[in-house]
Amino acid sequence: MIHHVSVGTRNLKAARRFYDAALAPIGYKCQAEGTEYLGYGAESPDFWVLAVKHPVAANPESGLHFCFSAESRKAVDAFHAAALKSGGADNGKPGLRKDYGENYYAAFATDPEGYRLEVYCDHA
Repeated sequence: MIHHVSVGTRNLKAARRFYDAALAPIGYKCQAEGTEYLGYGAESPDFWVLAVKHPVAANPESGLHFCFSAESRKAVDAFHAAALKSGGADNGKPGLRKDYGENYYAAFATDPEGYRLEVYCDHA
């Protein structure tokens, strides 16, 4: 349904460090790289990070966030740990979110620009 999503950053080097680490546990890696962009995906880029002068300001009350699927709860945990170690901030520790579904296991972090990310697994 959605082909790709792009976010902006003022610091592509910091974004690279963060996204390389945070997305690796879910099988995403940098598939495309230039002086002003990074493209992440499992097979081909579907999540892009663009070097821009004025990224959209992060707003924790906007409801905007990006959610990625993981194959296991262990991968969700690894995403969260890697995100925090690579310049991100905690926005919700890994755990079951029974109000989202019986097996909805997720973790939340913000990237260095403040964009909210979620990684979830929907099976035990």
